[in-house]
Amino acid sequence: MNRIIFATGNKNKVRECHEILKDVADEIISMKEAGLDPDIDENGKTFEKNAMIKAKAVHDLAPDCIVIADDSGLVVDALNGEPGIYSARYLGEDTSYDIKNAKILERMQGVPREKRTARFVCAMAVIMPDGDSFTKTGVMEGYIGDHAEGENGFGYDPIFFVEPQNCSTAVLSPDEKNAISHRGQAMRAMREELVKRI
Repeated sequence: MNRIIFATGNKNKVRECHEILKDVADEIISMKEAGLDPDIDENGKTFEKNAMIKAKAVHDLAPDCIVIADDSGLVVDALNGEPGIYSARYLGEDTSYDIKNAKILERMQGVPREKRTARFVCAMAVIMPDGDSFTKTGVMEGYIGDHAEGENGFGYDPIFFVEPQNCSTAVLSPDEKNAISHRGQAMRAMREELVKRI
């Protein structure tokens, strides 16, 4: 039986994982559903390293399972790559994304459209029951809008705009977003590699 534990407490990520891996695993659960609560110190300097740190912490507690972890964030060129690997902790871990988004829009005031380039990056790390591991990364290019819009997304979606739709990713339907998203890309690449190893 292939049991996948996703090292996240984010229900949106678990749902996306279900959609992409439903025919690969017999069971896909979050680490919370698995009753695991490891102390994870995300001290890596890249998305890939942080994803692997999370995966290893959960794999140590559930070595018989396939463990998946991701680390993702928003990289804004005009802000020297911020918030980057600190996206979830930007302005404090418990700060709402409404406040985080408002702060980024404020910091980007006066920056011309051609210099508002940004990207969402997602690194997926996988550790197999035999200890074998790999990472896959997806990138979605876009730009920071001059306002927030949309109700469909989460996190930084309302301020992250994409071409050719010329709207924020919070306006796109889940299917439209999955087709182009950094997480969708990383998950599809991960799925391809996973299928070879199972």
